[in-house]
Amino acid sequence: MYQTFRKLWKGFWEPVLRMDWVQWIVAGLMAIAIWFVYFTCRKRITNWETFKKYRRKPAIFIFWHGRSMMLSPIVCLGGMRAYAVASRHKDGRMMAKLQRLFGLKSIYGSTSDGGISVLRQGVRVLRRGDYSMCMSPDGPGGPSLRVQDGALYFAKMTGAPIIPVCYSASHAWFQKRWDRYLVALPFSLITCKVGKPIFVDSKINATEFEALRKKVEDIMVRQVREMDGEFNLFQVEQDLKSSEFKKNLRAQRDAARAKKKTQPRK
Repeated sequence: MYQTFRKLWKGFWEPVLRMDWVQWIVAGLMAIAIWFVYFTCRKRITNWETFKKYRRKPAIFIFWHGRSMMLSPIVCLGGMRAYAVASRHKDGRMMAKLQRLFGLKSIYGSTSDGGISVLRQGVRVLRRGDYSMCMSPDGPGGPSLRVQDGALYFAKMTGAPIIPVCYSASHAWFQKRWDRYLVALPFSLITCKVGKPIFVDSKINATEFEALRKKVEDIMVRQVREMDGEFNLFQVEQDLKSSEFKKNLRAQRDAARAKKKTQPRK
């Protein structure tokens, strides 16, 4: 019965959420909620000078997939002029509309879908000299807290620096997803840390490239661990993949239902 209802419900909502006007409405409601949280919270931003220096210059701002919510109003009020990489999936297009409401333009694609197109568009944007880029190096489907090569290729081909950014919150809710998306709650302390610029030599070899990728990853992991640790938050796991996480979640639900059926009725 549950599975039948779930299929009917999913069959109804999926086509609806693909509609452009519905996505704009949902994005608008999400933006209102984000602004409400932002204006009810105290903020503490570290190394704001680096953000101000590169907000309208060729730079690649990177952040974990689960840490985008409160960065949106920060970059909007900070006057950033940038493009954000968004997935072609319906969820990605929804997020692209949300990003647009915060002043960010979109480049559609990912490392697994349209990667070459994203690379070409991103390089073209950065070489123009008046826009930066925002992207999640562990998106769109993981593994979590693992930096993929895309941001480093952008930096290598354009000379633009990579700037790791992270936010955390004193009161937060982690969504039950592979990326452990952090939702900041109203009346929290929001902390945001802007890392130091990291440059990639255009003549770097494969061994040096991998070492630098690992260095960037270590910096970003240390960022999120230290910031979440300040508030004693849940420690986000590494190496979670969207497909595997959903598979395990379904298996846990099926096991729980099977166990419930076998229990004798009182």
